[in-house]
This record gives sequence, C-alpha cells and structure tokens, in this order.
Amino acid sequence: MSVKAKATGIHYGWIVVFLTFLTLLVSAGIRSMPSILMMPFEYEYGWSRGGISSVISIGIFLYGLTGPFSAALLQKFGIRRVVVISLGVLALSLAITPWMTALWQFEILWGLVSGLATGMMANVLGVTVSNQWFVERKGLVVGLLTASAATGQLLFLPLLAKITVDVGWRYAIYTAVAALVIVLAIVAIWFRNHPSEMDLAPYGTDEVVKPVPFTGNIFLAPLRALRSALKNTTFWLLAGTFFFCGFSTNGLIGTHLIPACGDHGIPEVTAAGLLALMGLFDLVGTTLSGWLSDRYDSRKLLFVYYGLRGLSLIFLPYALDAGPTTLLIFSIFYGLDWIATVPPTVKLAAQEFGKEQAGMIFGWVVVAHQVGASFAAYGAGLMREWFGSYTIPFVAAGVVCVVAAAMAMRISRVHASAAMVQLQK
Repeated sequence: MSVKAKATGIHYGWIVVFLTFLTLLVSAGIRSMPSILMMPFEYEYGWSRGGISSVISIGIFLYGLTGPFSAALLQKFGIRRVVVISLGVLALSLAITPWMTALWQFEILWGLVSGLATGMMANVLGVTVSNQWFVERKGLVVGLLTASAATGQLLFLPLLAKITVDVGWRYAIYTAVAALVIVLAIVAIWFRNHPSEMDLAPYGTDEVVKPVPFTGNIFLAPLRALRSALKNTTFWLLAGTFFFCGFSTNGLIGTHLIPACGDHGIPEVTAAGLLALMGLFDLVGTTLSGWLSDRYDSRKLLFVYYGLRGLSLIFLPYALDAGPTTLLIFSIFYGLDWIATVPPTVKLAAQEFGKEQAGMIFGWVVVAHQVGASFAAYGAGLMREWFGSYTIPFVAAGVVCVVAAAMAMRISRVHASAAMVQLQK
C-alpha cells in the first residue's frame, strides 16, 4: 500500500487526514443535533428550555474535559482503536435515545455518554494526526480538520432538521446512527496510526521514524502537563481567549441560534440552513486560517478573528429583527470566523510547549473553551426564560470577544521564540 501511495504521488498521510476529516465531520454533525431537538422536546415532553440547555451544557463540558485524557489515550492505544470504540459508544447512546421518557435519561445519554464519546473525537484528534503524520503543512492540516466541524453542520443540520419536521426527531436520530456505523467501518478498515506502520516517513521528511512510545500514566500524565502549564503565562492567555471562544460559538450560536430564529418567526429548517451556511463559510475561513498560521504572527491573527467576531455578535440582535437579507449577511460574516481561532492557538501551544506535550496542553486549552461554551449554553437558555429574548447573551458574547482580542496581543513572542530554540537543540 505504501508503494501505491508513493507511485500515485499521494502521501498516505493525506488519506489519513481525509478519514479523520470524515470522522470529525460526522461527530460534529451529531454534536450539533440538540439545537434542532430543543423545540421538539419542549413540545413532546414539556421540558423547559433551561432544563434542556442544562443537558447540552453538561455534554459540552464533558466534551472538553475529555480532551487532555483523549490525547494520552490516542498515544497509548493508537488512534484507530480509540476512534472505533468512541464511534461505537456514540452510536449505541443515540440508538437508545428514542426510548427515553424523562429528562434524567436525556442527561445520561446526551450529557454524559455523548459528551465523553465525542470528546474522544475532538480537536485533539486533529492535532495528534498532524503531529504523527506531518512535519510540513501542519497548520493547513489542523485548519482542514478543524473545519470539519463546520462541514458537519453544513451537511447534517439541514438534512436532520428536514427529517425532524417531516417525519419526526426519532428518524433523524436513526439517520445519525446509520452514518456513525458507516464511518466506523471505514475507519476500522483503512485508518493507520503512524506512517512507520507502512514504512513511510512523515510528510515533509525522508526519514522513517518510530513513534515515541507513551510511557506515562494515561490519567496522571495530562494532570502533570496541566500542573506544569499552570505556571506559564502563555497557557493562561491561550486558555482565557479560548474560554471566550467557546462562549461565543458552539455554546451560544451553535446551541441557541435556531431557537432564537424561532422566536422571530423564522422556520426551523430555514434557521438550520443559516447554521449550515455558516459551516460552509467556516470551511473556507478555518482552512485559510491554517494556511495563514503557517506564515504570519498567530497573535495578530487571533486579534483580528476575535475582534471581528465580537462586532458580528453585537450586530446579531439587529440582524434578527431586520429581515432575511441582513441575517444572511451576518451568517456569512460570522461563519468565516466561526472556529478560525483554532489553527493559531494550536501553533502557539506547540511553539510554547513542544510537539510531545502539545496535544495534552491544547486539550486543557479546549477544556477552557468548553467551560465557556457550557456557561453560554446554560446561561443563554436561562436569560431567554427571564427576559424573553436572546439580546443580552448575544451582546455580552460580542463584548467578551473584544476582550479576547486584547488578550491575544499579550501573548509573549519571546516565550514562543525561546521554545522553538529549545526544540531545535
């Protein structure tokens, strides 16, 4: 197989990137489903929006908390095995969902199980693949794999929303389970953990090297990495900006844009289409961000991304009232910036902490992201109940993004340069 890959001029690392993209795409599409299930669950079960939001909040938090330990598990047991098991567990939890009758069951299936399973296939997976298979083009690879979340929304949300409206939410769940089973089979057959398994060198080099064996404790190693990182100012700045990133993306817009559109008389399928459109433009924006992070100062990129996102969120309440054309403009503008922050953040983490620690350290940065997202998912739901609209949480998210832009410029270039010197020794 390695001979074939070389003969056709395609490094097998790009095939692994495609398989990872497919895995993250399906996982992200399923992770975004609660936004289209919120109103059907309100109608069928009588659950409050705050109660449903609390389940989503827990799932988002556990999705992030799993990240650092996922990095250790991926190194210890291999990417393919961990991903196959995670896909299987996620498929099982979804298959049981149509039989639930109480909110606590939804809490277990989507808050606990789904949160942990999707956490194993989070951004840390993309970072691990890029570090294992690539020496060059890492920023581009991370950008592509990060953009898979947006592509998952693009493909899944309109389809699942249409199925939910036409034949019911249970059939949307069955469709998601079928997609998971197909991806599980593909990964099990064609995925490879490391280029050395195929007698290949990582992309960008001619030297075939064995992976560094993981010798630490899979639970203690991430905690030790965190203890070391807590002494580092750059870690606090990366984690702080990513907290605001989560607060302003999947926790808020990913969870509450469809219900907010419903409050303004915009049909659910149309609202899902707006999220899908954001996904389309984020695919462009995040991939471009990966390319830019290979060439420009990542701190300045983060400053621009957070600043523009903040302005767009402050504009959102006006867009919801102004009509479909204005909301379309918001969707395009916001979509280009949805998760473009990931490639520069990954690069800064790798520069500061080195390739071997980057996965676990970035995993902890993602924990901060998901804590912010969890706050927004639950808090926005409560504010909607208290004030009757989403204006306050949307504007508040815009303001904290402006704060994040200022924080990004405080990340020291000296630290990153010194780290790079250490890595080269």
